[in-house]
Amino acid sequence: MLFTTSFSTFRALLALPLLAPLAACTVVAPGPGGATPPFTVHSPDMADGRVARAQFASAMGGPGDNLSPQIEWQGAPANAQSFIVTMYDPDAPTGSGWWHWAVANIPATASALPRGAGLAGTSALPPGAVEINTDMGVPGYGGPLPPPGETHRYVVTVTALDVPRLDLPPTATPALLAFMAGAHTVGKASFTAMGAR
Repeated sequence: MLFTTSFSTFRALLALPLLAPLAACTVVAPGPGGATPPFTVHSPDMADGRVARAQFASAMGGPGDNLSPQIEWQGAPANAQSFIVTMYDPDAPTGSGWWHWAVANIPATASALPRGAGLAGTSALPPGAVEINTDMGVPGYGGPLPPPGETHRYVVTVTALDVPRLDLPPTATPALLAFMAGAHTVGKASFTAMGAR
């Protein structure tokens, strides 16, 4: 059963801290025969634990190319029917962090998002996947741009859901996405990369 609701029902909930990304988190789910394979996520673009220059923002004086990193995951729960990928900065000077990227309705057959999938106008996302509004107010990848001299954490999370899609309104935010996904989450995996300019 799909979890559907109107956006207005949850309007008051959007300000609540509905999803607190966990740094360096790996969640495991039982596999066939009782084995417990780890559900993990990583990025070859951040293999050294740092945000690569290409992933930084190019707008507002940013030094990068605003190129979304390649994200790969494995060991997803057997009952996963879709995935969500998010990138979040808990250190942004906003009081509530900053959402840099949110992709929902990624089909269960996918195990990666290619480098550059978050660029506007590309067709690199898996069929059916949708980008939702970030804290920039528009969908798509918005690269890191921490204040000069500061080092921020960038938490990439893959969430496995037990439904093939969420019925998200066009105005959906990461907070609403997290709320709608909550009842359908069957696993999460995260890693953290550091970024400074």
